Amino acid sequence: MIIDCHGHYTTAPRSHTEWRAAQQAAFTAGLLPPPYPDISDDDIRASIEGSQLKLMTERGIDLTIFSPRASAMEHHFGDEAVSARWAQVSNDLIARVVQLYPRRFAGVCQLPQSPGVPIARAVAELRRCVLGLGFVGCNLNPDPSGGHWTSPPLTDRSWYPFYEAMAELDVPAMVHVSAVTNPAFHATGSHYLNADTTAFMQLLQADLFKDFPELRLIIPHGGGAVPYHWGRFRGLADMLGRPPLEESVLGNVFFDTCVYHQPGIDLLFKVIDTGNIVFGSEMIGAVRGIDPQTGHHFDDTRRYVDALDLAPGDRDRVYELNARRIYPRLAAP
Repeated sequence: MIIDCHGHYTTAPRSHTEWRAAQQAAFTAGLLPPPYPDISDDDIRASIEGSQLKLMTERGIDLTIFSPRASAMEHHFGDEAVSARWAQVSNDLIARVVQLYPRRFAGVCQLPQSPGVPIARAVAELRRCVLGLGFVGCNLNPDPSGGHWTSPPLTDRSWYPFYEAMAELDVPAMVHVSAVTNPAFHATGSHYLNADTTAFMQLLQADLFKDFPELRLIIPHGGGAVPYHWGRFRGLADMLGRPPLEESVLGNVFFDTCVYHQPGIDLLFKVIDTGNIVFGSEMIGAVRGIDPQTGHHFDDTRRYVDALDLAPGDRDRVYELNARRIYPRLAAP
């Protein structure tokens, strides 16, 4: 199989996104939001079959690990109740996609994070989605403030109640930020990549995985700046008196292939062992156009991986086996 670990429901039905706008307007006005709309199975099919499923079939992707649109999580907006309700309806919609196409999608949940609210309060939604909806993982936002970084590092003990629940449920997290309100950052061009790099550096500096040896984290978008500056991170680990990265981080941290040109993929595979790379595309996501240099979509990442001179075992690891190891609950669907 070819498993895409990084898919978002960027084509969700219009009534879903319109309700979100109404929820936000109601909160701003101090009113209750309207009831969530009735969305039919046909509405969901129309939103999926001409977009995600069509491209998956064209590109030979068998299964996508699917979550709500990352930029729309908007944890910075509103309060805890607003985030909780938005996460619930978004996750329920993902569950319906999986129910309609159980051989093509596996669910990953959005969390009801909110600035200043203990992450422990997100555990209930994680449990609901994993145990009740059959989801296989979650997206964890290290910066619910929207680009102002008011939360403690991912290695701070305030995050531990959530990691304990992840370990109990045997699910991984993709470390994925959402929308940004800081005008210094472009959302997908800098904020996302900054967050990927920041998360890795936080993990390098502490002993999180000594406390949670089975914890599994995916750093998306090829790891941000990490593979390109691998020598810097190795050197910093040495300067800070930290263990080698292979011992302290790489047993628990994985990078996806959401890198949108061949030289970038070549570098990723040259620097990072294939045991730590999992296939991902984030199709119909941050970069949707056609590369004028190749004539193919930037996010058709399978082309880049196929162009590598990989041994069959390495190719199998990247396309399927690593995903099954990182997401063991994939075996159930």
